[in-house]
Amino acid sequence: MSGVIVVGIDGSDGSERALEWAAAEARTRNASLKLVTAWHLSPAMYSGIGWAGLDAEVIKGLREVAEQQLDETWKQHAKSLDGLDVERIVSEDAAAQALLDAAKGADLLVVGTRGHGGFTGLLLGSVSQQCAHHSPCPLVIVPPEHRPAK
Repeated sequence: MSGVIVVGIDGSDGSERALEWAAAEARTRNASLKLVTAWHLSPAMYSGIGWAGLDAEVIKGLREVAEQQLDETWKQHAKSLDGLDVERIVSEDAAAQALLDAAKGADLLVVGTRGHGGFTGLLLGSVSQQCAHHSPCPLVIVPPEHRPAK
């Protein structure tokens, strides 16, 4: 393998398009892939009554849901990932920070966009914007699939 491509996975259509693009690029570069998904508890869950319901089992369950989501995405794209060296990473962190950390030393970071269409479709989401400003390596932001107007 001659390099590493990190791709953000969150279950959205945008991240699936990013994965497709990254898999094709990994084949071109003879690179390995790191599929990264992240989960974290919002600060609101640490305060007030929300904290009372957070025990080790709840936290374990949240991690398992993230792992299952990543496994499902991997299975859905198994054909395009076949033959590639793929590492799956589940990080307990904010999505942008998890991607930026995984991208340290990588050759490329790939993220998708949510693609709301119209003017809002031209705007970056918070994760892709943070990656654009702070990525430690080159970044590709895969746009949403173009759908012709009806």
